[in-house]
Amino acid sequence: MEALAHSTVSCMLPVKDLDRARHFYEQQLGLPPLGARADGKFIYRCGGTELALFPKPEGTKAEHTALSFRVADIVQAVAALKARGVRFADYDLPGLKTVDHVCVLGSEKAAWFEDTEGNILCLHEDLA
Repeated sequence: MEALAHSTVSCMLPVKDLDRARHFYEQQLGLPPLGARADGKFIYRCGGTELALFPKPEGTKAEHTALSFRVADIVQAVAALKARGVRFADYDLPGLKTVDHVCVLGSEKAAWFEDTEGNILCLHEDLA
């Protein structure tokens, strides 16, 4: 399966309202659209990965991070997205406490937010 190591990975995210989700991903996250597919998906390219939004009336039920963007400077990335209206989650749990929306988890810093459809997204910065 050597070919898989060189394949583009597609992340599939369910959305209740494709227009609302597209506005978020394009206007607030700044992702350039690749366009719609015949099967109803809408595609974005992020580095070597494709992000596919697909209509699903019931949306998502995930309680985990569905997608994480690796950034070079998480503080700068959080500030830039906040300026575009993205709302970050804050946590104060045993083993998980955010300060200015960011927490340190082992060898990375992370910050979480939701898209308009309830998908949990993350920014992470590698420390090592």
